[in-house]
Amino acid sequence: MAESPRSIARLSLYRRLPAELQAEDPEADSVYSHELARRAGVSPAQVRRDIMALGYSGTPNTGYQVEALTASIAAHIDPATPQQLALVGVGNLGTALLQYFRGRQSKLHMAATFDTDPEKVGRTIAGCRCHPVSAIGEVVPAEGITVGIITVPAPHAQETADRLVQAGVGGLLNFAPLHLRVPDQVYVEHMDIAIRLETVAFFALRGRQSPRG
Repeated sequence: MAESPRSIARLSLYRRLPAELQAEDPEADSVYSHELARRAGVSPAQVRRDIMALGYSGTPNTGYQVEALTASIAAHIDPATPQQLALVGVGNLGTALLQYFRGRQSKLHMAATFDTDPEKVGRTIAGCRCHPVSAIGEVVPAEGITVGIITVPAPHAQETADRLVQAGVGGLLNFAPLHLRVPDQVYVEHMDIAIRLETVAFFALRGRQSPRG
């Protein structure tokens, strides 16, 4: 399967959508490509191509069996063992993300948080121990952390990314409004809320959905 950020994101979405369908019809144990396509904002052909690449296929009469579909997606995109995450910046946004992960049965595990506030360092916040930012170099390799989430102010984002990369992190989810400079082997997703909001506002004035793809 040709991997791309978009294809992985679509698979993650396909795995979540059957739960929405079952909330509407608790007895439904299958889902059709056109149902997934409508909710995902892509074409039925795209859904079929994505799922066929997993080595799983449905039937014209019954569509995709939900359990088999979710298992096939999980086998492809989930790590074999829980992947360790770290969050840097335990402010309002960071705390909200910690609350989201708390208690979730997931292969993504929040292993540590970091902050510069002495009132937060040493505490357990939303079930996760908070360390000083200066300890990133020691804690990240000790905990086997491979993914970093950055929720610090923009002036500190690049320095934070540098610390995480030097400690061995291979992927970053960046919420700071700053484009990070990282080595080619490090994957970064920039979640610039201002850009996303401006995009939504642009299409809202035009009375139509944003284009997908």
